[in-house]
Amino acid sequence: MKKLVLVSLLCINFLFIGFSQEIVKESVSTPIIENETFNPDISTEYYLNTLSPEQKQKSDSYFEGGYWLGLWGFLMELVIAFIFLSLGLSKWIKNIAEKVRNIHIQGFIYVAIYFLFSYILTFPFSLYQGFFREHKYGLSNLDFIGWFSEEMIGLSLSLAFGSILLTFLYAVIRKVKQNWWIWGSGIMVLFLVFSMFISPVFISPLFNDYKPLENQEIKEEILSMARANGVPADNVYQFDASKQSNRISANVSGFGSTIRVSLNDNLLNECTPAEIKSVMAHELGHYVLNHVYEMLIYIALLIFIGFAFINWAYNKLITRFKNKWAISGIADIGGLPLIVFLFTAFFFIASPIMNNIVRSNEVEADYFGLNTAREPDGFASVSMKLSTYRKIDPGKFEEIFLFDHPSGKTRVSTAMHWKAEHLE
Repeated sequence: MKKLVLVSLLCINFLFIGFSQEIVKESVSTPIIENETFNPDISTEYYLNTLSPEQKQKSDSYFEGGYWLGLWGFLMELVIAFIFLSLGLSKWIKNIAEKVRNIHIQGFIYVAIYFLFSYILTFPFSLYQGFFREHKYGLSNLDFIGWFSEEMIGLSLSLAFGSILLTFLYAVIRKVKQNWWIWGSGIMVLFLVFSMFISPVFISPLFNDYKPLENQEIKEEILSMARANGVPADNVYQFDASKQSNRISANVSGFGSTIRVSLNDNLLNECTPAEIKSVMAHELGHYVLNHVYEMLIYIALLIFIGFAFINWAYNKLITRFKNKWAISGIADIGGLPLIVFLFTAFFFIASPIMNNIVRSNEVEADYFGLNTAREPDGFASVSMKLSTYRKIDPGKFEEIFLFDHPSGKTRVSTAMHWKAEHLE
């Protein structure tokens, strides 16, 4: 369920998405090759050939299925907007909310009921996508109770933060009227910054337990890389992602004083020291290269353009369907389903742009990680471990438009060419 309030959490994923992939049990290493005969292209193929045809087919199937799920999710938002607007559900909810005199409380009640009904309508799709499909491909460790509990946490966050955010947004809309989209963009960006700031302290701990990294040897090596690159880190955190899946991951999260580097227990338990070092050097690169703030600027621009698009499209549609939908104008809370759909449509169309922005930052962090950790084989090996759930060797345009990270083949090739240039 992609709703307006969840855009901030989605953006946090874009901003702080880590080096996350499904683990493969086998260790991968290149054969010993004399310096003068080392060929990065041959070495890249060596790594790629460690993946069996069956493993490649399975990962391709899972990843390509995600393309269709994205499309079906977008179409579902269209259906939900139709149910609320054309079938009268929005009008019915608004009548309930208007029994309260205070217009701000009316908005709060409408938004809360809207989120609840939207979740119910999309629950079968969420159940298939988040539970049954993940288990089908062996990517989840959660039983139904565990999965549903996390769903309820997410729904509670949507109800709490979403109702407050949208109630305030509509109060501003009623105040400024025609220029609402400019002010609305600013409100969304401020909410995004606020979400980024509190995420590692209040939101992430709702799903996982975070604690200082216990392995002192690995911790000191990470902090040494941090100190050498001007990263003001005095601690590294680990979290228990193994309760959800066996994916390895690490990330940079937070904003300003809450920024921190975290790695999960799968990374610690299933990867070699060289692989851990290469992953954490990559994550430090996001901090050193100011990707958090750079991504915030890009997302702010997209939000601004998105609200301008909503303003244009909303006025066009209301002019035609005003009486049928019983919506008086942009300040009418009953038009929220239309705003949510238009916002979803904009980000669906803009997803290739967002993918390229994120992927360019990931490429920069890859090079930073290689130069800092100087573990090309560790980086190539851990990149191959992505292959059980992400397409390892996509087509050129497929990677450009549909990948928000470099493909496994691209990352292995990058590592092997770096190695070729640094052989001693």
